Amino acid sequence: MPVISFNLNFKRNKGLAAKQQLGKAVVSRRDFITLAWKGALLTCGFLGLGGLLRYLDYQDEPTRQVKFDLGPAGNYPPGSRTPISQAQAILFHTAGGFQALSTSCPHLGCTVELTKDGFTCPCHGSRFDPQGGLITGPATLGLQVFHVDQTGDGHLILSIE
Repeated sequence: MPVISFNLNFKRNKGLAAKQQLGKAVVSRRDFITLAWKGALLTCGFLGLGGLLRYLDYQDEPTRQVKFDLGPAGNYPPGSRTPISQAQAILFHTAGGFQALSTSCPHLGCTVELTKDGFTCPCHGSRFDPQGGLITGPATLGLQVFHVDQTGDGHLILSIE
């Protein structure tokens, strides 16, 4: 296997013929720089190709569930307030029927906390009344109201669309 040595002298190397006879190849400065920039270009090309392949292989997030079967309406006594964690909502059973509110603050999406006076966002201090209406900001909207349907067999279906 030939051994590569570098000739970095500007003057002609007098031992060049002797080194070539011994099986050593001499690389000039010009050949070394050409080899280095071609190697750098090849490396950049492979890195770019890797980025392109990652871009083309992008997977969308799975579709979010928008309907939840909450079970029989009898499981929720009148006056109850039941958190539905998988839907990020809270279900109220009032005299007028069932109502659901989002527990996600419309300001930046923090999970609001239920208090005796309504709801409070622990992140930035927005306050909401018991019906989800805005009392104080920085949020500019009230909590989102979700639709609750009751099926013929008495099950509650929560829609968060």
